[in-house]
Amino acid sequence: MKYEEVVVETNEKNIGTITLNRPKHLNTFSSKMAAELSEALLELDADKTVRVILLKGAGKAFCAGIDVNELSNKTAMEYRDWIERMENPLIVISSMKKPVIAQLQGVAAANGMGLVAAADLVIAAENARMGLTAINVGLNCVGPVIPVARCVGRKKALELLLYGNLISAEEALKLGLINRTVPKDELEAEAIRWAEELAQKSPVALQIAKSAFYKSEDMEYKQQFAHMNEAFARLCTTDDAKEGVLAFFEKRRPVWKEK
Repeated sequence: MKYEEVVVETNEKNIGTITLNRPKHLNTFSSKMAAELSEALLELDADKTVRVILLKGAGKAFCAGIDVNELSNKTAMEYRDWIERMENPLIVISSMKKPVIAQLQGVAAANGMGLVAAADLVIAAENARMGLTAINVGLNCVGPVIPVARCVGRKKALELLLYGNLISAEEALKLGLINRTVPKDELEAEAIRWAEELAQKSPVALQIAKSAFYKSEDMEYKQQFAHMNEAFARLCTTDDAKEGVLAFFEKRRPVWKEK
């Protein structure tokens, strides 16, 4: 599919990259970009040559939220359809088989912070900042706060939602919103290296692990174990599981069959 506001690339190391490509607008979500991002995520999830997806923004910001130029002159029903379209990529990521790594530079604000929180893993520049900033212009981030709350818990999520302050990458790391920080000049290389490292794992094991994790999140404690054990049992019957154990004993790199 041809895209206008995102750029999709793949390479020989099984990495698919999606770049939010509205740098003059700080990669704020337009209706077109939101729809294209959802489509691009699903396209790479279905691409058999891709094992890991890297998500980043063009220019100096990751994503500064939603384009407020689209905000006016809608009915309540139209606003609901519009905001659901903007937030759909945040939902799509959790339903995908393949892991999504967000590469965070500059600012991630409002829906941009929600996108960071919704990503499976995040690597950020040390000077990056993020916040649920919509409250500062008379709106709120009640959609983006959902993945944020799953990362930081109820009290801190409410503070971020109600005050709208930007937090540093250092604080985001302590809160569990991101996984690691690196110097700004090293971000691109480190993000690629991290994605390539993950792409060397068994694709089947990765996909079963991610799917089981998300499906079990809202289950009762004991039910979670039952669900996870069933997922592990399915994994043990796969060719990749057998190959991984055999390669371990033979002291060689595994050759994944992806089945």
